[in-house]
Amino acid sequence: MQGGPPIDKRKLNQKSQGNIVDQYIERVVDLTEPEANQIYNLSIEEALAHLLSGTPDAVRNIHGSFALIAREGKTVRMARSLDRPMRYFLAKRQEGPVLIVAPRIDSIYNWLKGEGLDSQFHPSYTRMVPAHYIVELQLIGCPDPDPVYTRFFTPAMASLSTDLDEIGKTYIAALAKEISQWLQRVPPSEPIGVCFSGGIDSGSVFLTTYHVMQRLGIRPSRLKAFVLDLDRGPDVAQAHAFLDTLNLGLFLEPIEADPAALNTEETIRIVEDYKSLDVQSATMAVALCRGIRERYPDWKYLLDGDGGDENLKDYPIEENPELTIRSVVNNPMLYQEGWGVGKIKHSLTYSGGLSRSYTRTYAPAHHFGFSGFSPYTRPNVIAVAEAIPFIGLTDYSVERLYDLKGEIVSRGIAAVTGMKMPVYPKRRFQHGAIPVESLPNWLPFREADYRKQFLSLYL
Repeated sequence: MQGGPPIDKRKLNQKSQGNIVDQYIERVVDLTEPEANQIYNLSIEEALAHLLSGTPDAVRNIHGSFALIAREGKTVRMARSLDRPMRYFLAKRQEGPVLIVAPRIDSIYNWLKGEGLDSQFHPSYTRMVPAHYIVELQLIGCPDPDPVYTRFFTPAMASLSTDLDEIGKTYIAALAKEISQWLQRVPPSEPIGVCFSGGIDSGSVFLTTYHVMQRLGIRPSRLKAFVLDLDRGPDVAQAHAFLDTLNLGLFLEPIEADPAALNTEETIRIVEDYKSLDVQSATMAVALCRGIRERYPDWKYLLDGDGGDENLKDYPIEENPELTIRSVVNNPMLYQEGWGVGKIKHSLTYSGGLSRSYTRTYAPAHHFGFSGFSPYTRPNVIAVAEAIPFIGLTDYSVERLYDLKGEIVSRGIAAVTGMKMPVYPKRRFQHGAIPVESLPNWLPFREADYRKQFLSLYL
């Protein structure tokens, strides 16, 4: 172990799912699915010791995917990686408080029902652990304690030069390293799928995965690129063109689905959110995951490009009246974390940015039994993105900002893999799966309706 505190195993609280951590008056119920943690450099006991210390540098040294809870006396500390939802709820009992921690709102609700405590529940009373923070609670009963937030990931901004070749190479090299670490933990008999559209993010993840597999001596025949085909959506043609250009078309496998089968009520139950764009995107993810599962009952491992847009600030600013080019390039990790902990617009129930919306990717994959991996969400990749001097490269030009992503990623792919990656204009998942003009016929774009559907789950 490097950089962490000494381990006192008496203080660790890792238990199987649903077990009560101890028999004190205060109770902590851990429903976080410990088996889903994928920590590369530490044992679970070591990672919990790092978290228990409360030291930001120690928690930053936990590499991989995790949702962890540790307790010492009345002090509870929680932390998660960007790709793992983690929620909690503090219920009151006559004999003392009980803290329930889980990846899902309905898991908390069902536990409370089993204990006869569900009269205290409302989904808005649950809290999301924001990504990149240690959340500390004191189990002191009534009144409820305010959590204490300590940031453990603080990448430097604008520390790279303005050389796009250098930026691209550094960015994709970091991506390749994360993919390499993940691939080496996949059992050698298991196939590997990439959720693919031929866009910049999924395209770069596929090409980097293909390159790393060859470098590690892993048979490329284990690899597939799955593209969702929902009746003439433009992604299918784009995916074919992308891979055919590189003579890699044999890896593409379209997954056909009937748009009439799309069901936003099902999506909302799965992702437990109501934001329109996220519900639309997650509905496509549900269709893709269901199609892969029906065709391949035993398939487990999937990669995707989620996080790539957030890293390189590639969202249409003009569609959000709250944003300006200055707010986008001056606020660290705005798209990953929203306006940030402690800000008026930060949702305690949902967190913000990708810290909130990652459920659009995680929940559908988890629901259908996949182990997903989004390498662009890893801190070491985000750190390179934050180091890009966006102001110097754009001079606050929106058009220049939109052009940057394709330039950086394509140059990086060329430098790291030797392949010339096609670059197509940005398109959201839902707009690639279904022609944008017909999307409202299948997915009504009204957040108020989605919110009502979500709240009706608990009436």
